Amino acid sequence: MRTGISIVVTASDRARLEALVAARGSPQKHVWRARIILLTDDGLGTVGIMAATAKSKTCVWRWQERFMAEGVDGLLRDKTRPPGIAPLETALVDKVVALTLEQPDHEATHWTVRAMARAVGIAASSVVKIWHDHGLAPHRWRSFKLSNDKAFAEKLHDVVGLYVSPPAHAIVLSVDEKSQIQALDRTQPGLPLKRGRGATMTHDYKRNGTTTLFAALNILDGSVIGRNMQRHRHQEFIRFLNTIEAERFCRKLFGKVIGA
Repeated sequence: MRTGISIVVTASDRARLEALVAARGSPQKHVWRARIILLTDDGLGTVGIMAATAKSKTCVWRWQERFMAEGVDGLLRDKTRPPGIAPLETALVDKVVALTLEQPDHEATHWTVRAMARAVGIAASSVVKIWHDHGLAPHRWRSFKLSNDKAFAEKLHDVVGLYVSPPAHAIVLSVDEKSQIQALDRTQPGLPLKRGRGATMTHDYKRNGTTTLFAALNILDGSVIGRNMQRHRHQEFIRFLNTIEAERFCRKLFGKVIGA
Protein backbone atom coordinates (compact mmCIF):
# COMPACT_ATOMS: atom_id res chain seq x y z
CA MET A 1 0.00 0.00 0.00
CA ARG A 2 1.10 3.55 -0.67
CA THR A 3 3.18 5.07 2.12
CA GLY A 4 1.43 7.84 4.00
CA ILE A 5 -2.09 6.69 3.13
CA SER A 6 -4.27 6.01 6.14
CA ILE A 7 -7.78 5.01 5.16
CA VAL A 8 -10.34 4.17 7.82
CA VAL A 9 -13.37 2.36 6.42
CA THR A 10 -16.16 2.10 8.97
CA ALA A 11 -18.70 -0.68 8.96
CA SER A 12 -21.36 1.63 7.52
CA ASP A 13 -18.95 2.85 4.83
CA ARG A 14 -18.07 -0.68 3.84
CA ALA A 15 -21.73 -1.66 3.66
CA ARG A 16 -22.42 1.28 1.31
CA LEU A 17 -19.42 0.44 -0.85
CA GLU A 18 -20.29 -3.24 -1.13
CA ALA A 19 -23.91 -2.39 -1.97
CA LEU A 20 -22.67 0.01 -4.63
CA VAL A 21 -20.51 -2.69 -6.22
CA ALA A 22 -23.28 -5.29 -6.08
CA ALA A 23 -26.04 -3.10 -7.50
CA ARG A 24 -26.70 -3.79 -11.17
CA GLY A 25 -27.71 -0.22 -11.88
CA SER A 26 -24.59 1.41 -10.45
CA PRO A 27 -22.52 3.45 -12.90
CA GLN A 28 -19.26 1.68 -13.70
CA LYS A 29 -17.18 4.66 -12.61
CA HIS A 30 -18.75 4.42 -9.15
CA VAL A 31 -18.17 0.66 -9.05
CA TRP A 32 -14.41 0.78 -9.71
CA ARG A 33 -13.96 3.72 -7.33
CA ALA A 34 -15.67 1.74 -4.56
CA ARG A 35 -13.54 -1.31 -5.37
CA ILE A 36 -10.38 0.77 -4.98
CA ILE A 37 -11.36 1.69 -1.45
CA LEU A 38 -12.52 -1.83 -0.55
CA LEU A 39 -9.27 -3.37 -1.83
CA THR A 40 -7.29 -0.72 0.06
CA ASP A 41 -9.16 -1.60 3.25
CA ASP A 42 -8.38 -5.28 2.61
CA GLY A 43 -4.66 -4.41 2.70
CA LEU A 44 -3.95 -4.77 -1.01
CA GLY A 45 -1.07 -2.63 -2.29
CA THR A 46 -1.15 -0.13 -5.12
CA VAL A 47 0.18 -2.58 -7.70
CA GLY A 48 -2.44 -5.15 -6.76
CA ILE A 49 -5.24 -2.58 -6.90
CA MET A 50 -4.04 -1.45 -10.32
CA ALA A 51 -4.15 -5.03 -11.59
CA ALA A 52 -7.58 -5.70 -10.09
CA THR A 53 -9.24 -2.54 -11.36
CA ALA A 54 -7.23 -1.90 -14.54
CA LYS A 55 -6.55 1.68 -13.43
CA SER A 56 -3.37 3.71 -13.37
CA LYS A 57 -1.34 4.49 -10.26
CA THR A 58 -2.35 8.17 -10.24
CA CYS A 59 -6.01 7.18 -10.58
CA VAL A 60 -5.79 4.84 -7.58
CA TRP A 61 -4.06 7.47 -5.47
CA ARG A 62 -6.53 10.18 -6.51
CA TRP A 63 -9.57 8.27 -5.29
CA GLN A 64 -7.86 7.12 -2.13
CA GLU A 65 -7.18 10.76 -1.29
CA ARG A 66 -10.74 11.72 -2.23
CA PHE A 67 -12.14 9.10 0.15
CA MET A 68 -9.86 10.30 2.92
CA ALA A 69 -11.11 13.85 2.46
CA GLU A 70 -14.80 13.37 1.68
CA GLY A 71 -15.77 9.77 2.43
CA VAL A 72 -18.12 7.70 0.30
CA ASP A 73 -20.00 10.76 -0.94
CA GLY A 74 -16.78 12.03 -2.51
CA LEU A 75 -16.63 8.92 -4.69
CA LEU A 76 -20.10 9.54 -6.10
CA ARG A 77 -19.47 12.92 -7.66
CA ASP A 78 -17.10 14.37 -10.22
CA LYS A 79 -15.36 17.62 -9.66
CA THR A 80 -16.48 20.34 -12.02
CA ARG A 81 -13.95 21.35 -14.61
CA PRO A 82 -13.67 24.76 -16.24
CA PRO A 83 -14.43 24.78 -19.99
CA GLY A 84 -11.45 23.99 -22.17
CA ILE A 85 -11.97 27.10 -24.27
CA ALA A 86 -13.07 30.33 -22.64
CA PRO A 87 -16.01 31.99 -24.41
CA LEU A 88 -15.14 34.93 -26.62
CA GLU A 89 -16.03 38.42 -25.50
CA THR A 90 -19.15 39.92 -27.04
CA ALA A 91 -17.20 42.89 -28.39
CA LEU A 92 -14.80 40.55 -30.19
CA VAL A 93 -17.66 38.56 -31.72
CA ASP A 94 -19.32 41.79 -32.88
CA LYS A 95 -16.04 42.89 -34.46
CA VAL A 96 -15.76 39.66 -36.46
CA VAL A 97 -19.35 39.99 -37.68
CA ALA A 98 -18.86 43.66 -38.64
CA LEU A 99 -15.65 42.94 -40.56
CA THR A 100 -17.25 40.02 -42.35
CA LEU A 101 -19.98 42.30 -43.70
CA GLU A 102 -17.36 44.69 -45.12
CA GLN A 103 -14.89 44.30 -47.96
CA PRO A 104 -11.49 42.98 -46.78
CA ASP A 105 -8.70 45.55 -46.48
CA HIS A 106 -6.35 43.33 -48.49
CA GLU A 107 -6.49 42.16 -52.10
CA ALA A 108 -9.21 39.55 -51.93
CA THR A 109 -12.79 39.14 -53.08
CA HIS A 110 -14.03 38.05 -49.65
CA TRP A 111 -12.86 37.21 -46.15
CA THR A 112 -11.39 33.78 -45.55
CA VAL A 113 -11.23 32.00 -42.21
CA ARG A 114 -7.45 32.37 -41.89
CA ALA A 115 -7.46 36.02 -43.00
CA MET A 116 -10.13 36.91 -40.45
CA ALA A 117 -8.31 34.98 -37.71
CA ARG A 118 -5.10 36.93 -38.41
CA ALA A 119 -6.92 40.27 -38.57
CA VAL A 120 -8.74 39.81 -35.27
CA GLY A 121 -6.15 37.71 -33.44
CA ILE A 122 -8.23 34.63 -32.64
CA ALA A 123 -8.16 30.99 -33.66
CA ALA A 124 -9.52 29.95 -37.02
CA SER A 125 -11.94 27.56 -35.30
CA SER A 126 -13.41 30.51 -33.38
CA VAL A 127 -14.03 32.35 -36.65
CA VAL A 128 -15.80 29.27 -38.06
CA LYS A 129 -18.01 29.08 -34.97
CA ILE A 130 -18.92 32.78 -35.10
CA TRP A 131 -19.81 32.56 -38.79
CA HIS A 132 -21.86 29.45 -38.20
CA ASP A 133 -23.75 30.99 -35.26
CA HIS A 134 -24.56 34.13 -37.26
CA GLY A 135 -25.35 32.38 -40.55
CA LEU A 136 -22.46 34.00 -42.44
CA ALA A 137 -20.77 32.40 -45.45
CA PRO A 138 -18.52 34.95 -47.22
CA HIS A 139 -17.36 32.40 -49.79
CA ARG A 140 -20.88 31.86 -51.16
CA TRP A 141 -22.43 34.08 -53.81
CA ARG A 142 -25.87 34.25 -55.39
CA SER A 143 -26.18 35.81 -58.83
CA PHE A 144 -29.16 37.72 -60.16
CA LYS A 145 -30.18 39.48 -63.36
CA LEU A 146 -32.32 42.62 -63.64
CA SER A 147 -34.53 42.93 -66.71
CA ASN A 148 -34.19 46.01 -68.92
CA ASP A 149 -37.81 45.70 -70.01
CA LYS A 150 -39.76 48.71 -68.71
CA ALA A 151 -42.93 46.64 -68.70
CA PHE A 152 -41.31 43.79 -66.76
CA ALA A 153 -43.45 44.30 -63.63
CA GLU A 154 -46.72 44.27 -65.62
CA LYS A 155 -45.68 41.15 -67.53
CA LEU A 156 -44.66 39.45 -64.30
CA HIS A 157 -48.08 40.08 -62.78
CA ASP A 158 -49.75 38.71 -65.91
CA VAL A 159 -47.72 35.49 -65.89
CA VAL A 160 -48.07 34.87 -62.15
CA GLY A 161 -51.76 35.68 -62.30
CA LEU A 162 -52.19 33.16 -65.10
CA TYR A 163 -50.83 30.38 -62.89
CA VAL A 164 -52.62 31.52 -59.75
CA SER A 165 -56.01 32.06 -61.36
CA PRO A 166 -56.18 30.68 -64.93
CA PRO A 167 -59.20 31.49 -67.09
CA ALA A 168 -61.98 28.95 -67.31
CA HIS A 169 -61.41 26.13 -69.83
CA ALA A 170 -57.89 27.43 -70.55
CA ILE A 171 -54.82 25.33 -71.34
CA VAL A 172 -51.77 26.54 -69.41
CA LEU A 173 -48.40 25.11 -70.45
CA SER A 174 -45.10 25.77 -68.68
CA VAL A 175 -42.42 25.77 -71.38
CA ASP A 176 -38.72 26.63 -71.20
CA GLU A 177 -35.54 26.08 -73.20
CA LYS A 178 -31.98 25.21 -72.25
CA SER A 179 -29.45 26.18 -74.88
CA GLN A 180 -25.80 25.36 -75.57
CA ILE A 181 -26.01 21.76 -74.36
CA GLN A 182 -22.87 19.93 -75.42
CA ALA A 183 -23.64 16.67 -77.18
CA LEU A 184 -20.76 14.54 -75.90
CA ASP A 185 -20.16 10.86 -76.45
CA ARG A 186 -17.45 8.49 -75.23
CA THR A 187 -15.02 7.18 -77.82
CA GLN A 188 -15.70 3.58 -76.78
CA PRO A 189 -18.61 1.93 -74.95
CA GLY A 190 -18.05 1.30 -71.26
CA LEU A 191 -18.74 -1.76 -69.16
CA PRO A 192 -21.82 -1.90 -66.91
CA LEU A 193 -21.79 -2.18 -63.15
CA LYS A 194 -21.34 -5.71 -61.79
CA ARG A 195 -20.69 -7.28 -58.42
CA GLY A 196 -17.20 -6.47 -57.21
CA ARG A 197 -16.55 -3.91 -59.99
CA GLY A 198 -17.89 -0.46 -60.70
CA ALA A 199 -19.07 0.77 -64.09
CA THR A 200 -16.30 1.90 -66.44
CA MET A 201 -15.98 4.58 -69.13
CA THR A 202 -13.16 5.92 -71.25
CA HIS A 203 -11.41 9.07 -70.13
CA ASP A 204 -11.69 10.69 -73.58
CA TYR A 205 -14.80 11.76 -75.45
CA LYS A 206 -15.86 13.23 -78.77
CA ARG A 207 -17.90 16.37 -79.41
CA ASN A 208 -21.05 16.15 -81.51
CA GLY A 209 -21.77 19.86 -81.46
CA THR A 210 -24.37 21.61 -79.31
CA THR A 211 -28.13 21.36 -79.07
CA THR A 212 -31.04 23.19 -77.48
CA LEU A 213 -33.61 21.39 -75.35
CA PHE A 214 -37.21 22.62 -75.40
CA ALA A 215 -39.36 21.12 -72.67
CA ALA A 216 -43.00 21.38 -71.55
CA LEU A 217 -44.16 20.29 -68.09
CA ASN A 218 -47.44 18.52 -67.51
CA ILE A 219 -48.45 19.87 -64.12
CA LEU A 220 -51.09 17.15 -63.71
CA ASP A 221 -48.76 14.14 -63.53
CA GLY A 222 -45.28 15.72 -63.61
CA SER A 223 -44.36 14.27 -67.00
CA VAL A 224 -42.14 16.26 -69.37
CA ILE A 225 -42.31 16.42 -73.15
CA GLY A 226 -39.21 17.68 -74.90
CA ARG A 227 -37.48 18.09 -78.24
CA ASN A 228 -33.93 18.98 -79.27
CA MET A 229 -33.35 21.71 -81.86
CA GLN A 230 -30.28 23.31 -83.34
CA ARG A 231 -31.20 26.87 -82.35
CA HIS A 232 -33.39 28.57 -79.77
CA ARG A 233 -35.06 31.44 -81.63
CA HIS A 234 -38.75 32.22 -81.41
CA GLN A 235 -39.25 30.24 -84.64
CA GLU A 236 -38.01 27.10 -82.89
CA PHE A 237 -40.19 27.90 -79.93
CA ILE A 238 -43.32 28.10 -82.06
CA ARG A 239 -42.27 24.98 -83.95
CA PHE A 240 -41.93 23.11 -80.70
CA LEU A 241 -45.45 24.05 -79.64
CA ASN A 242 -46.72 22.73 -82.97
CA THR A 243 -44.82 19.45 -82.90
CA ILE A 244 -46.70 16.21 -83.23
CA GLU A 245 -45.66 15.18 -79.72
CA ALA A 246 -46.92 18.39 -78.12
CA GLU A 247 -50.18 18.30 -80.10
CA ARG A 248 -50.75 14.65 -79.18
CA PHE A 249 -49.94 15.49 -75.59
CA CYS A 250 -52.50 18.32 -75.49
CA ARG A 251 -55.22 16.28 -77.24
CA LYS A 252 -54.76 13.41 -74.84
CA LEU A 253 -55.12 15.59 -71.74
CA PHE A 254 -57.47 18.30 -72.99
CA GLY A 255 -59.36 16.61 -75.82
CA LYS A 256 -62.75 17.79 -74.68
CA VAL A 257 -61.59 21.39 -74.48
CA ILE A 258 -59.92 21.32 -77.91
CA GLY A 259 -62.86 19.65 -79.51
CA ALA A 260 -65.29 22.18 -78.08
